[in-house]
Amino acid sequence: MTARPRQFTVDQQYALKVAAGRLADEFTGVFNTETIERFLHSSYEQFADRATIAQFLPLLAERFARQRLSALARVENKVDDGRPVVLFLCTHNAGRSQMALGFFRHLAGDRAIAWSGGSEPGKEVNPAAVAAMREVGIDISTEFPKPWTDEVVRAADVVVSMGCGDACPLFPGKRYEEWTLDDPDGQGLTAVRSIRDEVEGKVRTLLAELEVTV
Repeated sequence: MTARPRQFTVDQQYALKVAAGRLADEFTGVFNTETIERFLHSSYEQFADRATIAQFLPLLAERFARQRLSALARVENKVDDGRPVVLFLCTHNAGRSQMALGFFRHLAGDRAIAWSGGSEPGKEVNPAAVAAMREVGIDISTEFPKPWTDEVVRAADVVVSMGCGDACPLFPGKRYEEWTLDDPDGQGLTAVRSIRDEVEGKVRTLLAELEVTV
C-alpha cells in the first residue's frame, strides 16, 4: 500500500513556504523551486514523527534541506571551492559524532566543511555531551540528530564512523575511518569528558592530515 502524503496545517504550510523562499534565495541559479521544495518537504518528513517540539519542525527541515542541497550541489559539480568535506557518523547522532562535528567546525572554521548523521537518529543531542563541550567553549546545544542521506555521503571526501557498524554506507572512492570510542549514552559527565578529549585529539589529527590550518 502506498503511503498517503502528509497533510500540512495552515501554519506549517506558511512556515515551509517562508523556508522555501530563503532556500531559493540561497541556491539561486543552482536549483529550481521544485527541487528545493521537494528536498524541504522530504526533510520535514524525516523529523515529523519523532520531533519533541512540533513548532521547531519547519526550522529543522530547513536546516536539513540546506545541508542536503549543499551536498547535492557538490555531487553535481555545481560547487567546487576546494574545501575538504568530512562526514561524522554514529548510531544515534547524539553524542560522539556531534562532539566531533563541534570540534571540527570550531577548529577548522570556514576552511573545511563537516556534517554528521546517524543510522538510528535519536530525539535530542546527549545533554552530557552538550555540557562537556560547553566546558571547552563549544556550543552544540542547537544541533539535532539527523539521518544521513545519499547525497551527503556522496559529497564527503572522508567518512568517519564511530560505532554504526554494518549500517554505515559504503561508496567506492571514499576515504573511510573507524574511530573506536566509548558511547557516551547513559554515562555521566566525568566519563563523557574523557570521550570528549579523545574526540578532540582525533579531530586535530584528521585536520592535520587534510592540511587544514587550525
